[in-house]
Amino acid sequence: MPTIAEKRATFRRLHDSGFFIIPNAWDAGGAVRLTKLGFKAVASTSAGAAWAAGEDDGALSRDAVLAHLRMLVEATPLPINADFENGFADAPAAVAANVALAMETGIAGLSIEDWSGSEMYARSLAVERIAAARAAIDAVDPTVMLIGRNENFRVPDMPVAESIARAVAYAEAGADCLFAPFILDPGAVAELVAAVAPKPVNVVVHEYDARIRAFAELGVRRCSVGGSLAKRSWSAFDEAARALKDCEA
Repeated sequence: MPTIAEKRATFRRLHDSGFFIIPNAWDAGGAVRLTKLGFKAVASTSAGAAWAAGEDDGALSRDAVLAHLRMLVEATPLPINADFENGFADAPAAVAANVALAMETGIAGLSIEDWSGSEMYARSLAVERIAAARAAIDAVDPTVMLIGRNENFRVPDMPVAESIARAVAYAEAGADCLFAPFILDPGAVAELVAAVAPKPVNVVVHEYDARIRAFAELGVRRCSVGGSLAKRSWSAFDEAARALKDCEA
């Protein structure tokens, strides 16, 4: 098993050039299976973790998520990127404290969202939160990657230009990688990539087909799948369970 430092160095190198897919796991078994399939890194998923615990997305506590991250880190030799939601706090100082706790789990990277759970943070506050997370990381291990995430899909009328402006601001505040989940239009993706260059961009995909490679050709560095792999797995579970229940009738 590689050391935490080795995992973090490997993860950072993955972002230097090229393209990779980072699937999202929600349990140890999934992380092990993804490792055996040859993926280069694994991300957590807040939705998948919550569903596995019988909860709704966003319902897990900070401490529950920290325990979940520790489990994933220990399950695989691959680097783990944490879906750390909004940092489980609003105030920048509290975000920094929670990021420091997340780093203790051995993760190689983590994302911080600009959605409070009920509303979008004002851009100025969102930037302060990213800067605070960056400072917390740098105080412990600057090799840990910080992903600045704009929850654009939470606000249906948010212009793409605002999402890109936020991504640029987060990059300037210290985010190593930028992520606006549902900027998927090729033209908009290309604009985002150019706006934050040379920093890498993450795109989330829910369809597993040739369109993923098209993102690579646009300069996207990595693709994650969010909760879609968990959703597909639970859908298969539900279908089998319903068939089983029908046998009882």
